[in-house]
Parts: sequence; C-alpha cells; structure tokens
Amino acid sequence: MTITTCTTGGLPAEHREQLMLVAREAAFPQGVRIFEEGGHADRFWIVRTGAVTLDMHVPGRRSPVIGTLGPGELVGWSWMFNPYVWQLGAASLSPVRAYEFDAVEVRRMCAADPELGAAVAQWVARVLAHRLHAARTRLLDLYAPYGSGLPR
Repeated sequence: MTITTCTTGGLPAEHREQLMLVAREAAFPQGVRIFEEGGHADRFWIVRTGAVTLDMHVPGRRSPVIGTLGPGELVGWSWMFNPYVWQLGAASLSPVRAYEFDAVEVRRMCAADPELGAAVAQWVARVLAHRLHAARTRLLDLYAPYGSGLPR
C-alpha cells in the first residue's frame, strides 16, 4: 500500500509501515457523506479503491465539488491542525474501500517520534498545497468571469 497522492509524492516506506500499524479497514457505499464541513476532524483515510469527492459550502448555492480523490490519496487533512475542524466536506462518489486512521493516535505517534512527525507534516503540507491550488482553480472555473483564472 502506498500512502501518496498522484501529484505530491508519499511517505517514505518506514513511515508508511509505522502508520499502517494503526490502520483499520473502512468501507463507504456510493453516495455516503464521509464528513461535513465544520464537523470535528477526528480521523483520516487513505483510499484503496473507489473515488471520493470534496465539496465546499457556498451560501445560497449547491455545494460545488472542488476535487475528486482516488486510490492512494489522503482524504482529510484537518485532523492535523487545531481546532481539528473539517474545512471541506467529503462524499463517496462510488463504493470506497479505505484505510482509516484515528487522528489522536497518529498525532500521539508523531509527537513520540519526531522523524515520523516531520515526515507526516511534510506529506500533509504537500497535499494541502496541492488541494488549495486545485480548489482555487475549480472555484474560478465555476464562479469567475471567463479568463479571470489565467496565471499571471
């Protein structure tokens, strides 16, 4: 199993192995809300099979999908940052099988092993940077005047 995202790289093998010691199997049927924006972020997942959509609440509008995640990708990063509140929502686009991780346990492991903590922090930061860019691009596609999202 590779803990990675398609564009941001993954954790070194030794750190993947450490995290997998606390992984649990999880499954979500198609169309299930995995978490809601604003809810308590107490876990995260690595997709094994299937697809998960990320969405964002927009007042007065339907929540737009701002990203789709597939096998090997991290679902949820808000568990790492106090106050541990989901910044987006997520739903299963298809049946999903995933590894689930308890956030408190992983944060405890990271505090006890600074090398693991640094590797996990860098991994989540790369994912976060990629998602921020993707969300910005998607929201510009949806709501900005034509051509306003072009790079400067």
